[in-house]
This record gives sequence, C-alpha cells and structure tokens, in this order.
Amino acid sequence: MDPVTPIRTIQLRRPPVLVEVAGRFVPERATLEEVDARWAELCAANPRYFDGSIVQVLGTSRNGHGGVQVHVQECSYRFYAVQNSFKDCPGLDCGVRPLGVKGIAVCGNRVLMGRRSSSVAFYPGMWEFVPGGGLEPGVSPAVQVVRELAEEARLVPLQPPIAVGLLFDPVASTWEVVHRIALSADVVPEIGWEYDAFQFVRLDALPEPLAPVAAQMLALAERALR
Repeated sequence: MDPVTPIRTIQLRRPPVLVEVAGRFVPERATLEEVDARWAELCAANPRYFDGSIVQVLGTSRNGHGGVQVHVQECSYRFYAVQNSFKDCPGLDCGVRPLGVKGIAVCGNRVLMGRRSSSVAFYPGMWEFVPGGGLEPGVSPAVQVVRELAEEARLVPLQPPIAVGLLFDPVASTWEVVHRIALSADVVPEIGWEYDAFQFVRLDALPEPLAPVAAQMLALAERALR
C-alpha cells in the first residue's frame, strides 16, 4: 500500500507489527542542497528545530485477525520538516511519512482533550485527543505513547496502553498508531508548551474547534469508552 494515500481508519485487535528496513531513508524527490537550504531557514526562524532521527513509513499491509504490518525505516527529521510551506514558499515534498502515536486517555465516561498552543506546527488553537507525538527509533509505539503522556500532561496510565487503530493524517502527512489509555479518576494534567488548556469531556460535548485528526479518531474513541 502506498503510504502517501489517505485510507480509512483501521481498527486493531492487537498491536501493529513494525518491520524495520535496514539503512536510512534518503529522499529522491528533492536534492540535499535544497533540503539543507530550507532547513537553515527553518532553524533561523524557530530555534526549537532539532535534526534528530524519526521513523519513516514505507508501507502498510493487513496482517489478519485485526492486525497490521508497518514497514519502517529511520530518517532524518529535517527531511520531514522541510515539507511544510514556509514564508509563502511551498514545501519540498521528500516523500517522508513519519510514524507517530496518539492516545485516547479515558477517565470514566470522559476523555482528555488538549488545545494546541501557538508554538506547534500543526493544528494550533485546535482541540485534539491527548497525548500524541512522533515515534523514536528503537521504541515501541506502546512505550512511546506513555512517554508522550508524561511529557505533555505529566500523567501516568493505570495500565499498559492498548493499540486500537491505525490511521493516516493527511494534514500532517503522518501515520498514527492510536492507543486506549486508562487514567485514574483524580488525575490533574499539567500545562506544558504543546497545549495551553486541557479538559476532560464527554464525546457528545467536545470542545471546538476540533482538529481534523481528532475527528478521524471519534469512532476509535467511542470504542475506547465501551
């Protein structure tokens, strides 16, 4: 399956199997000179940029019995960052489709939502399910989503997260492994730099504006609350 093609959300009954491809991904759609020039502009405009390693999706395939295989390869973050438009210039599409993780944090009959701050690249000012983030090389999606929950909201789950879906976010050009995360009833999330507000809400009273990727996750959220 072509990883750049948006697909419907795949509901999972078991964790995805990551198939690692040797070597590091190097784009063929843009030259390294073009990438380095755009990267230098981005770093000058935003000191938060850091060129670490990410996990790039090469393709996905069904694995039977509610599973999926995801073929991945390590990649430099700058190849993904330069794909976004900058100073009215179109992005350089390097063909990078990172693998990320998202969580549906459940507390009773409510879920944790966060409003994205103005410092983030995607969905600033919009509400989404918390947590979320990119997968680091050598880390399993289940471990990564727990790390993101701690980093973004200073929370710890009651039990290991459960993978419930895989989706493609066409806005961010990322694949996302979605997990159900159980929280205790007395938790209080702490504000960091990625979110400027948190709310525990019912699915019939979601805050607005809702990020498109959060809308994609609603069916999974309904399942997570059952």
